[in-house]
Amino acid sequence: MHHTLEVRNLHYTYPDGQAALRGVDLFVAPGEKVALVGPNGAGKSTLILHLNGILHGQGEVRVCSLPMEDVHLGRIRASVGVVFQDPDDQLFSPSVAEDVAFGPLYMGLAADEVEKRVRSALAAVGMPGAGGRVSHHLSGGEKKRVAIASVLSMEPEILVLDEPTAGLDPRGRRGLIRLLAALPQTMLVSTHDLRMVAELFARTVVLDQGKVVADGPTADLMADAGLLAAHGLEA
Repeated sequence: MHHTLEVRNLHYTYPDGQAALRGVDLFVAPGEKVALVGPNGAGKSTLILHLNGILHGQGEVRVCSLPMEDVHLGRIRASVGVVFQDPDDQLFSPSVAEDVAFGPLYMGLAADEVEKRVRSALAAVGMPGAGGRVSHHLSGGEKKRVAIASVLSMEPEILVLDEPTAGLDPRGRRGLIRLLAALPQTMLVSTHDLRMVAELFARTVVLDQGKVVADGPTADLMADAGLLAAHGLEA
């Protein structure tokens, strides 16, 4: 079985001695949309940082069948679009179009191809005319969309999002959920928003204290009040 994402027996300890991941196994099939849930400090963000080679632990990580090795990092980072919790970590150019063009330019694509990708990424997130706007003047929901567009412009096979609905007002949250539902990419989404999980994801993985403690159909996991309570989650 070809998996878009394979994590086998992944361990990671921070330099201060805190063990963040303790033998994580995770497999995501092409086109699958998977929620990653768990309490704060469970290791969700640490796991995400292994998926594009920012952190390197002990164990095996493969993306689109490529092992996480320096020689493959460029291709892996083009294949995995990571959208961080705070869009201000991702948006730093004077205009929206420049933010969305950054990845394709870095990949060395020709100017007309870059322009095409910027247009198509902004259209995909429902902001087709926003290229000339100043990123730091946008609303929270618009910033999240532009951060997603800045990753989509690299045409990744897999999207990894960290707390995408955090800090959004109800309208921004609703718009973002509709956007994620419409995107065709394989997706791994770390979130505390269990209402979104129930609505969007057929499969949920529960991480706690650096280990996968449950992995299965979302409906089954959400119906297990004991499981949710044991891992600091509220239905």
